[in-house]
Amino acid sequence: MIWEFVLAGLGLIILLLAGDTLVKGAVNLSLRLGIPALIVSLTVVAFGTSAPELLISIKAVIDGVPGLALGNVVGSNTANVLLILGIPAMIFGIAAGSDTRRSYIFMILGTVLFMGLAYLGPFTWWSGLILLAGLALILVDSARAARDHRRAANGAPADDDELPEEADPDMPWWQVMTYLGLGLVGLPLGADLLVDSSVAIAQAYGVSDAVIGLTLVAVGTSLPELATTVMAAVRKHSDVALGNVIGSNMFNLLGIIGVASIVGPIPVDPGILRFDMWVMLAASLVLVPFVFRNWAFGRLVGVIFTALYLAYLLLVLA
Repeated sequence: MIWEFVLAGLGLIILLLAGDTLVKGAVNLSLRLGIPALIVSLTVVAFGTSAPELLISIKAVIDGVPGLALGNVVGSNTANVLLILGIPAMIFGIAAGSDTRRSYIFMILGTVLFMGLAYLGPFTWWSGLILLAGLALILVDSARAARDHRRAANGAPADDDELPEEADPDMPWWQVMTYLGLGLVGLPLGADLLVDSSVAIAQAYGVSDAVIGLTLVAVGTSLPELATTVMAAVRKHSDVALGNVIGSNMFNLLGIIGVASIVGPIPVDPGILRFDMWVMLAASLVLVPFVFRNWAFGRLVGVIFTALYLAYLLLVLA
């Protein structure tokens, strides 16, 4: 079993590195093709950072363990709120922010839509199309809102948006293509290692693939969000920290399950339906006073959030 955990860790590291290189390559390729920087930020970067979860979900569906895909998404969303906000808040504290209300409302609507489809039965191609349509509407609205905000702020034209952090105007073409190649090769390799080893661990310990998805895989794939949120907390960028979690949760529910359910049907585990989805919704609603009342994420809040997540993990594993 030690070897299986080593392989799972190796697969996770490959996924994270491959996702990062794919984003860098895709951003710089898109900008060289003349795609506006704002559109790149809202689409290429967002999808690229969700690539590890997406590849894991698709691989799980193809391998006949769709519970791993659903557990990964539901578990990641809960971890993003309670753990990814809780740890940096507990260490540094996160100041109040007020620029995430619109995105937060979209996240709650996406969560309700996701849960409604789950109660209708397995996620199939038609429910996947509904989720992807919801994501497309959110992206279009976000693009318009961002452009209007920039025009109002400084009168700059829409195409003069700041470049994404991953953009490098001096990056040569060979390096762009190398990043793309490494990302495209590494993602399926990492997904294969992580899914296969996770299934082996689940079978060895007699737990379901859904539980492994809710715990081991969910926490692992949330590490990029944790790193981003920690740095945002250090730099006192509260809107970035909260916006990172909100954006990730929207893409998990609408984008990842949307695509994976088109690849193959995803049955909904009764345990996830009865308990874990409601925990995910409750964790999302906990953010209401922080989003609408501008509460700060103090250290006490961080301790409470982290403790709640650890308690949730114990209940799932029990």
